[in-house]
Amino acid sequence: MNITIKNARVVDPRNRIDRVADIFISDGRIAASAAAGQEIDASGLVACPGLIDLCARPGDLATDLAAAVAGGVTTLVSPPNLNPVLDEPERVERLTKQAESLRLARLLPLGALTRKLAGEQLSELAILAKAGCVAFSQGQSPVMDTGALLHAFEYAATFDFPLWMRPQDYYLSRNGFAHNGAVSGRLGLTGIPVSAETVALATLLTLATDTGVRLHLCCLSSAAGMAMVARAKADGLPVSCHVGAHHLHFSESAIGFFDTAARLDPPLRSEDDRVALREGVRAGLAAICSDHTPLARDDKLMPFGSAKPGATGLELLLPLALRWGMEMGLSLPDILAPLTNLPAAILGRDDSGHLGVGASADICLFDPDANWHVLPENLQSSSKHTPFAGQAVVGQVKKTLVGGEVVFSV
Repeated sequence: MNITIKNARVVDPRNRIDRVADIFISDGRIAASAAAGQEIDASGLVACPGLIDLCARPGDLATDLAAAVAGGVTTLVSPPNLNPVLDEPERVERLTKQAESLRLARLLPLGALTRKLAGEQLSELAILAKAGCVAFSQGQSPVMDTGALLHAFEYAATFDFPLWMRPQDYYLSRNGFAHNGAVSGRLGLTGIPVSAETVALATLLTLATDTGVRLHLCCLSSAAGMAMVARAKADGLPVSCHVGAHHLHFSESAIGFFDTAARLDPPLRSEDDRVALREGVRAGLAAICSDHTPLARDDKLMPFGSAKPGATGLELLLPLALRWGMEMGLSLPDILAPLTNLPAAILGRDDSGHLGVGASADICLFDPDANWHVLPENLQSSSKHTPFAGQAVVGQVKKTLVGGEVVFSV
């Protein structure tokens, strides 16, 4: 189908475009000129590359991919710790084929680095890559044996397989529920120290230096962690990272008096950590992800220490990024960069994350001035839990296109 999107404010951070223009689509890709076909009047709307979410765990696949496109997310990366674990090629192929059949957002799976994520025997990485895995990860499961971790890094480096690792030391975090700070002390909650992140980071960065593996660090939460990544990048290490959108807006004080909606993993940390994460994203050191974690209703209706950590995020990724960027005084292209071209670069996907001729026509059309309230019952996600419930946000998606096909419209 040929489509012309007319009169949009086209914002393409990679190509440094921010102007009112038309976008031409032919055979699912951005074209240089118009052809006869459908016209979409986008007057008053922003047209940007479809958002790329580097960490989103689908619960019910159809429901959460529908929530993704409702949030302008056209590509999401799924961690391997699904049910079942993505450690067999048949499981990967079944998941990707099911996602493709829904004709909604693109789903890119991470393969399990070790069998059953047990941290012992390596998975068949080459076979998993052939089946469609874009990188390999342990999810939130640790590799206890550092020697085994070194072997995994060496093997991945040999075949240039990227590794996506969560920097959290098991022994320093296993009994904790919140950031080890003033709030956890006041509430009597066992804390998770920042060193749980930095100790793990030191190990991962050292092994990456020794092996040359392409390393992506998932869900940084601290100022010290961001500083370590900045130093590693300055030293030329092929390292990248992302930060959860919730951590740009909340600190440990959001827990209040045991508010389980604010129980996240990694935990919300100090105000200084929050400020440093915001600055790190502004400096281009980190992408922003939703860290979407669908949970059952009863998973949060428990005492704080028993409640499961996580929150919904797919439909809130854009407005939360807009809030961050506006509070930082950034231009719209700079706000959208950590949602579009930066995650595309991390994934090594040259045909997405921008609106240049030949790119896949994955496009988000949104009203940058639309105000709406986050009402959990109105979210399409399979999970409704969010610390932003009841808050007013700005920026509402009106249409989403994936491969030149309109997959969401209001």
